[in-house]
Amino acid sequence: MDTESTYSGYSYYSGRSRGSHRHGERSRDRHKSRSKDSRSEKSVTINTPPAEPLLGDSAVRGEQVQDDNWGETTTAVTGTSEHSLSQEDIVRITKDLEDSVGLDCRRYFTRTLAVILGLLVFLTPLAFLVLPHLLWPEKLQSCGTACEGLFISVAFKLLILLLAVWALFFRPARAGLPRVFVFRALLAVLVLLFVVSYWLFYGVRILDSQDENYQGIVQYAVSLVDALLFIHYLAIVLLELRQLQPCFSVCVTRSTDGETRHYNLGQLSIQRAALAIIEHYYCDFPVHNPALLSASKSRAAKHLAGLKVYNVDGPGNNAAAGLAHSQSRAMIAAAARRRDTSHNELYYEEAEHERRVRKRKARLVVAVEEAFTHIKRMQEEEQKKAPGDVMDPREAAQAIFPSMARALQKYLRTTKQQHCHSMESIQQHLAFCITNNMTPKAFLESYLTPGPTLQYSRDHWLARQWTLISEASVTSGLKDGSIFLLKCVDFSLVVTSKKIPYIQMSEEYIDPKSHKFVLRLQSETSV
Repeated sequence: MDTESTYSGYSYYSGRSRGSHRHGERSRDRHKSRSKDSRSEKSVTINTPPAEPLLGDSAVRGEQVQDDNWGETTTAVTGTSEHSLSQEDIVRITKDLEDSVGLDCRRYFTRTLAVILGLLVFLTPLAFLVLPHLLWPEKLQSCGTACEGLFISVAFKLLILLLAVWALFFRPARAGLPRVFVFRALLAVLVLLFVVSYWLFYGVRILDSQDENYQGIVQYAVSLVDALLFIHYLAIVLLELRQLQPCFSVCVTRSTDGETRHYNLGQLSIQRAALAIIEHYYCDFPVHNPALLSASKSRAAKHLAGLKVYNVDGPGNNAAAGLAHSQSRAMIAAAARRRDTSHNELYYEEAEHERRVRKRKARLVVAVEEAFTHIKRMQEEEQKKAPGDVMDPREAAQAIFPSMARALQKYLRTTKQQHCHSMESIQQHLAFCITNNMTPKAFLESYLTPGPTLQYSRDHWLARQWTLISEASVTSGLKDGSIFLLKCVDFSLVVTSKKIPYIQMSEEYIDPKSHKFVLRLQSETSV
């Protein structure tokens, strides 16, 4: 038996390796053809911060796959791995690593430049005040009361500027954009030129001549701090206030299921508008469920599976060259003849599915209500026990979960949601509901109604990379009729923008006396 099993395993894996080698060659050919077709596209990448699992990554999906039969049993399977990597997979992994390293280097380089510029800005006024005392202290005039008051002004203004810069610029990065933020770069260049100009004037008029008027030097430092405060006010206007007024209405459509949302955006560049749309997507769109899209594909495959095409002329005839074209025409004609009955099949199929969903839902609601009733009885019994014997919410959730597990599993399978909820996440949600004394309806709401994408675990929705595809430059502003795509692994978001029209309002005056009327009643009326 051992020799037979060893030989069969060897032949199986050798055949699998040959098949995977042929599959790798075919995939490389398809990759080459796709790369030739996509050279004309202009695309950039938006990276969400730090190194999370890639949505749809085969490696991650292989690690996170759970048993769909957790409601009935749990089985541990061990054995030799059967996964193989083709050359295309190795190239893709290498490219992802290079992109992540480049992103980290660019992020740290930008942060380093910002810190250096910030230190230069804050140390320059202090250097203006300290250098005269170090270079020519015996020539300086005494600082009077007004001069000492300016010291207090400089100190408090620098403190205010420090807090304002920290609040505006030193915030956690929400994402890595493909191009530089134009307004932020312009402000950085403006501050650098401004500080360099002050240093040049200080070196020529004060350091070279060794100016003795120390009060004038202090006033010069105060003017620098005042100018920096005004530049910070300009940064608030350009970076925060300018985009608050809505100017464009964008329509966001998911390519797979046609889910659509509309948002109002201000004057933003295409890349920053894309970032805002991705943030709205995670909060507003229901989670992407590829299992719901497979029904139509399986239905179409089932209709076409029963169609067969025969070549009556034989394989040696010259007409065999156009066999593929004739087969496609025959398939289309047969599908057109069966079109009259396909809508009936679709109608009864959807009706049967709705009936099954209602049936599973009713069973699930009854099971959950019975489980929560059991919890109330357990709580009443625990109040009579000693404090050390009281069961915590986690243990209570594990105790009542088996009573509802089978009904919940069948409902999730029927509604194609079994991959979105693991047994561990359901038990955590159940413990949370028990802790906060929530009702069965509140517990079931997460499973009966598909929620927003952020409601589910990060492994099901968090994508490391979004690719922004746009014909226009991503640093240019939104315009009327702008169209761009946000592509992820499994789907893409198609974004179209429309400018909000100018609204002209007019006023019409209504005389208050025009609302008065007289009610005249006839004396002879029927009773």
